[in-house]
Amino acid sequence: MGFGERLEQRVQELGSPLVVGLDPHASRLPEPIAARLDDPRAALGAWGCGVVDAVQGVAVALKPQVAFFETWGAAGVGALADICAHARTRGQLVILDAKRGDIGSTAEAYARATLDDDGPMRADAVTLSPYLGPESLAPFVKRARGEKGLFVLVRTSNPGAGEWQADIAVRVADWVRQTNRELGGDPGPVGAVVGATLPGAPWRDRMPGAWFLAPGIGAQGAGPEDVQGHKRPDGGGLLAIAARGILFGDVAREGTDWQDAVSKRAAALAARFARP
Repeated sequence: MGFGERLEQRVQELGSPLVVGLDPHASRLPEPIAARLDDPRAALGAWGCGVVDAVQGVAVALKPQVAFFETWGAAGVGALADICAHARTRGQLVILDAKRGDIGSTAEAYARATLDDDGPMRADAVTLSPYLGPESLAPFVKRARGEKGLFVLVRTSNPGAGEWQADIAVRVADWVRQTNRELGGDPGPVGAVVGATLPGAPWRDRMPGAWFLAPGIGAQGAGPEDVQGHKRPDGGGLLAIAARGILFGDVAREGTDWQDAVSKRAAALAARFARP
């Protein structure tokens, strides 16, 4: 089963498009985890694996943000590998938010490191920056002919993005549509990152069957009502990302029950997406 079909199955099973980001902000980690940061790999691993368990049966996938783990050096990268391995044991999909973008042997190395089953992360999909052109995406497309997926930055919502992305976003969107056709059609393994606070309809018109990965739900201001235009006409094709709004609450109040709090926040947001 290809990555697009695997996503389709997960969303239908859970009835919600929720993807939970894993962004370990050191200053906001729950007290039982923060108390263990003298051993960063163990602490971050315990936190990430705890989130995986807390959102089991609610989240379609987990989206670890690589940069937050890399700030901890080898310990953080090791923790990320541990979390990805734990997610696999729970049958969870992992979309690695790495935004890789290079060419030649470097692009091939990035693909091996993030996606290959004999690599350190063995993620199901990865986010990519397409600025260097189609050859920067080719090693990942090769993996997508199997069970792996990729999400290409098409249109992001940061204030300065519009000026730079206006023309290239259209080119990238057309590439996404054409590549999925070459890989067998929709729902294909090549998805598009389109900000949740942006109008989705213009991009959906250009990529009618692609999966949209929409960051910005919750703490960044978007809600389920803001991503209706990101969906396909049949109501599918959307993955909506929430991170801080699910991960972090009142540290002092939650105490050792932080996993239960994460679970409840995730379930509440998923329920909002599930409502007609």
